[in-house]
Amino acid sequence: MDASTTPTTPASTADVAAVTAVLDRLTTAWNAGNGAAYGAEFTADATYITYVGTLYVGGTEIGTAHQALFESFLKGTRLACEIVGIRFAGPDTALVVTRGDVHKGRPGKLGKIQTYTLVRQADGDWKVAAFQNTKHKALMEAISFKAQPATKPATKPAA
Repeated sequence: MDASTTPTTPASTADVAAVTAVLDRLTTAWNAGNGAAYGAEFTADATYITYVGTLYVGGTEIGTAHQALFESFLKGTRLACEIVGIRFAGPDTALVVTRGDVHKGRPGKLGKIQTYTLVRQADGDWKVAAFQNTKHKALMEAISFKAQPATKPATKPAA
């Protein structure tokens, strides 16, 4: 994964690598259809909101739900993820924005935007404490910006 870092708190290269490694392990677990490994990357009280609005709480529930998905609707899918930015809100908190999507075969357009909040655990490992997944609706966004230009962000990351 490619990480551009805009820290608000100075971050070590090791912290950036550790946070990126969590996202890499999430992708590996997804691609292997391993719900337990996927859920293990989340804190015991993590919140996980899907793009359809489902809320899961805790790594165990996240892993169990994903295993059921990997055995049904998401069987054989792969996760594509590109880091848009990482910023550290403190020495033990990282905020990560990604673009991603699920696919079979070759990856297509990354049509979702995710926000991760990662926290350093007492043992030094990083875990995901909160995740939000939103489907990007480019047409609706363009209409909004045309109807009310003041709502357009000053800068927009490349799609």
